[in-house]
Amino acid sequence: MTPGIRPLIAGNWKMNGLSADLGELAAMGEGAFGGAEGLICVPATLLSRASDALAGSKLRLGGEDCHGAASGAHTGDVSAEMLADAGASHVLVGHSERRTDHGESDAVVADKAKAAWRAGLTAVICIGETKEEREGGKTLSVLSSQIPGSVPAEATAANTVVAYEPVWAIGTGLTPTVEDITEAHRHIRTELKTLLGDEADKMRLLYGGSVKPGNATELLSIENVDGALVGGASLKAVDFLAIAAACPS
Repeated sequence: MTPGIRPLIAGNWKMNGLSADLGELAAMGEGAFGGAEGLICVPATLLSRASDALAGSKLRLGGEDCHGAASGAHTGDVSAEMLADAGASHVLVGHSERRTDHGESDAVVADKAKAAWRAGLTAVICIGETKEEREGGKTLSVLSSQIPGSVPAEATAANTVVAYEPVWAIGTGLTPTVEDITEAHRHIRTELKTLLGDEADKMRLLYGGSVKPGNATELLSIENVDGALVGGASLKAVDFLAIAAACPS
């Protein structure tokens, strides 16, 4: 953790979630997050109903992606304004599954981050290396490229969160070593400081990739890890709240 930064525990439901699962969200909203802030990013089909289910709760809601434009002829896409209208306060942009499945470039990700700000949303910008890049010793060079490419120079700690997710660790049960995560997060903070100046010292850096209750305490105690972006373990309230409870007080 970084002194003075309130941790964020964010969940990403991905392409999961039906009406029957809204009870899990309600249970999360009734749970305790201690000194952390809680955020759940759900499919656009659930956002409005999720907002109703969490009425009066401090748990925040986010979208999983947005288009760069506010409106227009983009069949099947969802704008940041639509997400805000449905009750979102945040949106994920640049998740590796979007980059891989939909060929999103750093420039597209940066454009989506700006769209999020335009709609009054906080952008959670995802970065991270593939298995091949990791094995080739390119992790830090990949991050050095992705950060100025994906994070607009106008980013602030108030409108942006950066999430480091090694692509090879997402949903695989594998996690980097503490030393690897420490090195990556320190490098990210340094690169953001080059890009944003002192504002980078206040920006939340999340770790994502097979975060679960069993490893949350260790992961959340690492220097410059200011929270977590949680995948599968965010689908159940008991698991998600256990991860939140692991945040250092």
